[in-house]
Amino acid sequence: MDPTVSIQSESSKEAAPSTALKSRSDASTGSMTINIGTRRSALAVIQAEIFRDLIEAAHPSYNYEIYPMATMGDKNQVTPLHTFGAKALWTHELEASLLDGQLDLIVHCVKDMPTQLPPNCTIGCMLNRADPRDALIVKYGLPYKSLADLPDGSIVGTSSVRRSAQIANKYPRLKFKNVRGNVGTRLSKLDAEDGDYTCLILAAAGLERMDWSHRITQYLDSKTPGGGLLYAVGQGALAVEIREGDQRTMDLLEPLIEKPVSLACLAERSLLRTLEGGCSVPIGVETEWVETGKMLMRAIVVSLDGKESVQVERLGEVTNNAEADEFGWTVAQDLVKKGATEILEAINLNRKVIEEQGGA
Repeated sequence: MDPTVSIQSESSKEAAPSTALKSRSDASTGSMTINIGTRRSALAVIQAEIFRDLIEAAHPSYNYEIYPMATMGDKNQVTPLHTFGAKALWTHELEASLLDGQLDLIVHCVKDMPTQLPPNCTIGCMLNRADPRDALIVKYGLPYKSLADLPDGSIVGTSSVRRSAQIANKYPRLKFKNVRGNVGTRLSKLDAEDGDYTCLILAAAGLERMDWSHRITQYLDSKTPGGGLLYAVGQGALAVEIREGDQRTMDLLEPLIEKPVSLACLAERSLLRTLEGGCSVPIGVETEWVETGKMLMRAIVVSLDGKESVQVERLGEVTNNAEADEFGWTVAQDLVKKGATEILEAINLNRKVIEEQGGA
């Protein structure tokens, strides 16, 4: 199947609207309809609903319709993420419908978006960043309260090489096993009596948005006792992708732009783009505003087996998009000076290491 072709669901609600339908106003109200695209997963739909509620509050005279679609990453829930080799794993089908005019905009997780967008696509705004940290979820009935508590040989479920590499670096006595599926599926696999997993590592933002924050055993960040994790670029934030030059949609998004979120994500994406990393490369970040206009960024690059790593920390002035882009580039150069290039080159030359880690 051609991954660039939009997947049309049997349900008319889940199919992208036809161009003819899009171009006319609602007959009963005379108002225009804004067609919102998103992935079909439960979490993606919840995030699209969060956005819809925000834009509806800002512009109540419009109608808003959400159209979930299956992406390449959604359709294959078995293959480990790193083996796809596609930068637009979660976005390609949606972008095709956006460019065709079937959709007016797409709501993404920032972390799912490639740093280089297709021609004629652009990010209209970034907003609503929930807790960006990773979280430890321990299997029901087990007494462990932290990564440091886990006994030797415990199996950590994750589909992220960023997570597995950082954990291998801090806790080399643990093992990893790939786990795919939506959040509910992963939790079911974790809690199964005959399951292999001792715990999972998932994004705290997704758990909170799905009302599963009660399952979080430990939040993981740079301050975690014993060594925590730096999160994925853009994790926890939402991005709205639009057609380049679509001024009407850009004007609608203007009041929703959250400048601190946008600047942090722009800096993080600049770092990732400079290092040419993606979801299959162990690059972690952590950004915080120490005061207005002053951003602190921590960043790490780790070998797949966790045995080599370089980490940097930099404080800089970030007040606009250009400064955010420059700051991310500067932090990337700091990593390069400490040896990040050699680690990333070794990863590209030896993908088999991931397979030996259980596909995590």
